[in-house]
Amino acid sequence: MIPNQWYVIASSNEVGIKPVGMTRFGEKLVLYRTASRFLVCLSDMCAHRGAALSLGKVCNGDQIQCPFHGLEYDPSGKCMVIPANGRSTPVPTNFKVRSWPVYEAHGFIWVWYGSEPPTPEIPEFFDDIPENAKYATVVDHWKAHYSRVIENQLDCVHLPFVHYNTIGRGNRTLVNGPAVEWASDHKFFMYVYNEADNGQKPKKPNEVPVPSPNGYKIEFLFPNLWENRIADKVRVLAAFVPVDEENTLLYLRFYQAFARIPIVGTLIARAAMPFNVYVAHQDRRVVQTQVPKASGLKIGENLFQGDLPILEYRKKRQQLQESARPR
Repeated sequence: MIPNQWYVIASSNEVGIKPVGMTRFGEKLVLYRTASRFLVCLSDMCAHRGAALSLGKVCNGDQIQCPFHGLEYDPSGKCMVIPANGRSTPVPTNFKVRSWPVYEAHGFIWVWYGSEPPTPEIPEFFDDIPENAKYATVVDHWKAHYSRVIENQLDCVHLPFVHYNTIGRGNRTLVNGPAVEWASDHKFFMYVYNEADNGQKPKKPNEVPVPSPNGYKIEFLFPNLWENRIADKVRVLAAFVPVDEENTLLYLRFYQAFARIPIVGTLIARAAMPFNVYVAHQDRRVVQTQVPKASGLKIGENLFQGDLPILEYRKKRQQLQESARPR
């Protein structure tokens, strides 16, 4: 993991008033909404005897009650009541659980993973999705480290082999570039120029157009968001949600803005998802076999020119990890 980052961990519609337990970053979390719809994220372990708070209920409008002995915690993680001691008895200060900073926008839920205060206070998102775009989302489980799932979406070399009968048709095995353009310290664009091999030499990254003449590009936003800009009104977006060291949830979205009637636009987005999932599963079959599970700059692999986006990702990931370490 990269500490001190905002990670997308779930879709907004997955959390309601009833507490929901989920594992993220190898941590047990419980999320719920207060009576005013305020979103809360706490560690899913009662400070008394370790029972899962996610099996409890919301009480007093904004508190979560442990299902085992009835202890009640406020959104900050402070225990307010120990029923066995009486409601008028002060609660010892060690009865508390961790409260995780949380943010909600664009139909996603972010959690701040780190010990430092959230910086920036609001997580960044892609700024080129059409305002009227409708989308559908599918959540897919991969038995792989989230870094490997990310790198798969930055890999333009595998297309004609893994996706030979879908998005990789045409036998475009020769990779020109690819080019990488950093838009900010946390976001880069990737431009892909694959073509059939007729004996020519591939062009180097500095010899291909940046930006692409047709507007196509792939965007990656640290730590775990990716967008494929297929056309002006079509996007595929992915959030790579780390469950633990060996499991990832791929939140896959298809956006479209060419259908003007909202209900029709939503139906079209939903209809596109089976194909997108099929393509993702072509990847999943291979990615789940990669070793070692987590990626890194020095893991014994031999990279070549077409792997430039992966190398850029690895270098920045390591840089962010090192900068977050205590001095």
